[in-house]
Amino acid sequence: MNYIEAMNVRKEFGENDSKIVAVDSIDLSIEQGEFISIMGESGSGKSTFLSMLGGLLSPTSGFIKIEGIDIYSLKRNKLADFRREFMGFIFQSFQLVPYLNVIENVQLPLAVTHHSEKEKKRLARAALERIGLKDKAFRLPNQISGGEQERVAIARAVVNEPPILFADEPTGNLDSRNSEEVMKLLMKLNSEGQTIVMVTHSRTNAEYAHRIIEVADGHLKAIEAPIIKLAV
Repeated sequence: MNYIEAMNVRKEFGENDSKIVAVDSIDLSIEQGEFISIMGESGSGKSTFLSMLGGLLSPTSGFIKIEGIDIYSLKRNKLADFRREFMGFIFQSFQLVPYLNVIENVQLPLAVTHHSEKEKKRLARAALERIGLKDKAFRLPNQISGGEQERVAIARAVVNEPPILFADEPTGNLDSRNSEEVMKLLMKLNSEGQTIVMVTHSRTNAEYAHRIIEVADGHLKAIEAPIIKLAV
């Protein structure tokens, strides 16, 4: 059974003459432990497709299943619980709370869990250790670099230890050196068992994945293996 499966997924915005088809009849299967890159020009539908895979945007038609569960057949509160348990999200803007220190930012997804305060701190410290920023735990976001802020955002995304990580242009605001560090970190997380689905416009970053999915005008254009496989 495929771990993540999109079947004839379509997303429309607007109605009648103003209707826009952002994603048009895409089929895609992803295995557990894969690292997938979704590429495409601006407006190609890649981020919309990622949002649907991540349970953030319901399709107009079609189905998305994770571990055999049709996620959009779940009631809203059950879908929110499912996202919290199964998914972590990284976005282009770091979205760190400026007046919270690093470890407090990482702990934010744990606020709605039943963990004790001691366990929340333990999980946050463990997440920071995984991304190599344990020594920056008590600094504010403006006291660390842009690359470090993105790594904090990654720690926040994995603090719940979700099996799936969705990343939308995670290096879009970074220079080439910091982009490479973040991509190597994602590759390391994948080598530890994390399933990763990433949207990127960068061919260099896409090459870190097992497969590259090209989307154009809302359609799946091609699926290919990367030309190179970079080591951590």
